[in-house]
Amino acid sequence: MLRSNLDLERRETVSEFPKSLEQVDLAQKIKVKVRFDYKGLPRPARFFIGGKGSKEVAEELRQQQANVWRNVPMQGVRIDDLELMELYSVYDEMEQSTISYAPLELKVTVDTLEDCLRFVSKDEFRRMEIIEPVQLNLCGRELERLFFKFAEIQKQRLREQELK
Repeated sequence: MLRSNLDLERRETVSEFPKSLEQVDLAQKIKVKVRFDYKGLPRPARFFIGGKGSKEVAEELRQQQANVWRNVPMQGVRIDDLELMELYSVYDEMEQSTISYAPLELKVTVDTLEDCLRFVSKDEFRRMEIIEPVQLNLCGRELERLFFKFAEIQKQRLREQELK
């Protein structure tokens, strides 16, 4: 059997491919820092016990959500780090009271930008910073898919609010 020159070239270039799938995946993943601020509304006491202030409610809610982020797996999302930040309070003129917020910052690795929509669609979402890669290029089809997914999430949230 005769081997062509192309077969020899192909054999040499195949050795340049990464040995494992993990090497390929690391180059395609997106690292993101996401911040959530959990709002603590004070709970009045029932039957003389159980009342909680704004700070306690905010801290408790943040702790519950931190446990959810740590322990509930999500496809395409890996939580790398979770940071609990210092509580802060703001006077709300509508409520005529002081409301405390408990910030939580996640460092996350996602497969696609569509996976970031899970974070952006939450009420507690405040900020997102893309750490890696420095530059992203999206073709028209990818951008269409991203907007379509965002519209689906918004429609679902509207349906849930109508049911309440």
